[in-house]
Amino acid sequence: MLQLPQAADDQHAQMVTNLQAKSDRYDVLNLDVVWTAEFADAGWIIPLDRRQFPLDQFIKPVVDTAVFDGKLYAVPFTSNAGLLYYRKDVLAKAGKRPPKTWAELRNLAKTVAPKYGLEGYAGQFLPYEGLTVNFAEAVQSAGGAILTDDGTQVAVDSPQARKGMEFLVQGFREGWIPKQALTYKEEESRREFQQGKLLFLRNWPYAYGLAARSDSKIRNKFGVTLLPGENGPGSSSLGGGNLAVSAYSKHQKTAIAFITYFTSLENERQVLIEGSFPPVWARLYDDPALIKRFPYLPVLKQSILSAKPRPVSPNYNQVSLAISNAVSGALSFRQPPDAAVSQLAGDLRSVITNR
Repeated sequence: MLQLPQAADDQHAQMVTNLQAKSDRYDVLNLDVVWTAEFADAGWIIPLDRRQFPLDQFIKPVVDTAVFDGKLYAVPFTSNAGLLYYRKDVLAKAGKRPPKTWAELRNLAKTVAPKYGLEGYAGQFLPYEGLTVNFAEAVQSAGGAILTDDGTQVAVDSPQARKGMEFLVQGFREGWIPKQALTYKEEESRREFQQGKLLFLRNWPYAYGLAARSDSKIRNKFGVTLLPGENGPGSSSLGGGNLAVSAYSKHQKTAIAFITYFTSLENERQVLIEGSFPPVWARLYDDPALIKRFPYLPVLKQSILSAKPRPVSPNYNQVSLAISNAVSGALSFRQPPDAAVSQLAGDLRSVITNR
């Protein structure tokens, strides 16, 4: 095993440098799901035979992240989807249920949170990949999209995308999203919630195990539900990792055999038990023993099934940078939400045209 940097951007840079040099150092690559299209389009990974893998046993949206131009280029290894964490003890005292819509979230964050000395809501709003994820979730939870499914056209210049942008800006304008959240990545926001300072938090499943530890201030005081949307439950961005075979590997048959073994049912069970990573086998989410140990699994399965991939593009890094820059400008009030969406649409057209 070759250890890569912890930060995803650094992992990407190191792999790209290696592959551009056509080095055979890597055989199997663990790719963020949003990198599959880029690596396939560049010819850095090889297409795989669907018949060699039990893809029909995997959760379907997860399999879709491994496909580019109609061909399978990787095998799903882990999945991920966002969840809404909430203080169930506080909502119970207030006689309220977890929110299913943006309006309900806003109302509870504005009215209930202050009564109990809490901030209302936080996600990941620092200008980086996490902000792209949070914005994508807002757009698709309003029924919109950033790019078309094939990544060839800009779709963000729409009423739905503007509603998603306005929802986030409104939170900062009205104060139920604290200004400090503009500096939050996953860990900063997770710590705020775990220290008992937030009523609601958008984060990945990994935060559940940490918040449930014996030293957590909110142990046994929180729950999880689906992300809210404009008119009902929303849609998460789909995360996770896909295993691909380097086009320059001298051991491609062995690499494929390794991927088959590594993504087997029993290994996927260990991925969840030992690493708390969401597996890709559908049946594991319905296993009573696993649900007892990881109570969030049924909600997570629902979240993954309703999740959507982030914009599919061989130039994904440039797409993500354009999104985070434009959204950050709106959230920090440097420009109005409508102008930020218009700017983003223009920037994305340039990225796609210059491919």
